[in-house]
Amino acid sequence: MSSFRRRLGKLVIGGTALSVGLVGLVLVVPAALADGRVDELGLAGRIPTEVGLNSAWVVIAGCLVMFMQGGLAMVEVGFSRGKNAGSVIAKFLVNFSICAAFFWAAGFAIAFGDGNSFTGTSGWFIAQASDFALAWPQTRNGVTAEALWWFQFTFCAIALAIVWGTTLERIKFGVYVIYSIAFSAVIYPLVAHWIFGNGWLRNDFHVQDFAGSIVVDVTAAAAALAVLLLLGPRRGKYGGDGKPRAIPGHSMPIFGLGIFILWLGWYGFNPGSTLTALDGRFPEIVVITTLAGAFGVLAAVAFMWRREKIVDIGMAGNGAIAGLVAITGPAGYIDAWAAPIIGAVAGVIVVEGVILIDRKFDDPIGVLSAHGLAGIWGALSLGLFAAPRLAKVNLPGSHGGLFYTGTLTQMGSQALAVVVVFAFVFSSSYLVFWLTRRFYGLRVTPEQENAGLDISEHGMYGYPEQFIPAPELVGYGETSPLDRIGTGPLSDPEVTA
Repeated sequence: MSSFRRRLGKLVIGGTALSVGLVGLVLVVPAALADGRVDELGLAGRIPTEVGLNSAWVVIAGCLVMFMQGGLAMVEVGFSRGKNAGSVIAKFLVNFSICAAFFWAAGFAIAFGDGNSFTGTSGWFIAQASDFALAWPQTRNGVTAEALWWFQFTFCAIALAIVWGTTLERIKFGVYVIYSIAFSAVIYPLVAHWIFGNGWLRNDFHVQDFAGSIVVDVTAAAAALAVLLLLGPRRGKYGGDGKPRAIPGHSMPIFGLGIFILWLGWYGFNPGSTLTALDGRFPEIVVITTLAGAFGVLAAVAFMWRREKIVDIGMAGNGAIAGLVAITGPAGYIDAWAAPIIGAVAGVIVVEGVILIDRKFDDPIGVLSAHGLAGIWGALSLGLFAAPRLAKVNLPGSHGGLFYTGTLTQMGSQALAVVVVFAFVFSSSYLVFWLTRRFYGLRVTPEQENAGLDISEHGMYGYPEQFIPAPELVGYGETSPLDRIGTGPLSDPEVTA
């Protein structure tokens, strides 16, 4: 069976590579179908100045969101053991590239193209600018379709990257390839259509989610839980008594660098979601984002100090992420006074969440807490703090929160969205991962896990000087990776070479 799975794995990965190549070959199709009227206006310099300025701002914001890939990679590298550090980089590069191909071909059309309340049905390969209601020319002072694609693609890509935080140090590389296609072409785009686009949760229930506490973070956490339940914990994580053991990451400085990069990226995430540089609101959202992140750190550090009498480095970083995740949905709907409250509550939630979840689930970087629980809190906080005047501007028909209106009308809509999105993403992702496990497999062998993914999956160490004797360093790549399994650090005493 193992040889069959290996052959099937090669077939799956090879077929995926061929599919991506075919997507590239059809580049001539969208080029032939490009919106001639828009091209003509652009080449003549007749695109409205407002559209040009807005598009420039949104493209820059998208660049900041893309940089979050590097930040999350550093968080994962820091929280991984040294024998798995290099594998993170290959994963991020391949996932980002697959997501670009399939979100361009299909995902963007499903999420933002004209269609019905369930899905978009037009705009494949960004062929016609007029297919996108959030872009110019349908929105007179909006952004170009290409600027909108770039910005929204970076959202999809970072949501996909978050998913894998629960799977560090034991998952087969091919699983990334398989799930990336399903996520970027179908699963994420449908959720984005329902809430960000012209979908039923937005239009019928007026769900508020300014920059993605639900669409990005709850979606990612639901998928992360689905794969974690099928994958299981790292070897040695739980003792014979069932109690969790700490598996420390190899570099807290790298982890800290990742936190600061992610925080910087959030200034694209939230302020960029205004989709305009001209109404003066994005600087206010910068302030709101900063306050929530800062109070997330302070609350997490203080709460952990109260519990353990230590200033925990990991909890400080997760406090920042939790505060930023929680404010992502409310950022454009609230007044600044509410941001510290939302961030501080998220900081407390993430500490309790990490501790409780770790008792049963091996979540190395705290995805289920920092993105799942904090994302849910952020979504529900709109039912408390949404300002009616901002609700009217951002989403006509939506309501202010309890503290302004005295009613829980908006809270009901937010809760519905959380339940629907979590249920849909979890069930669809579980199916994809279950089929993957059945026909290909999810996890590496115990021997490969013990040797580390760097050498067993990629044929090289991220830190070769750490694991290979100095006389062997010259030309070490000449040795077959399979011959090196078991020669790395014996971090799992249950596995022998």
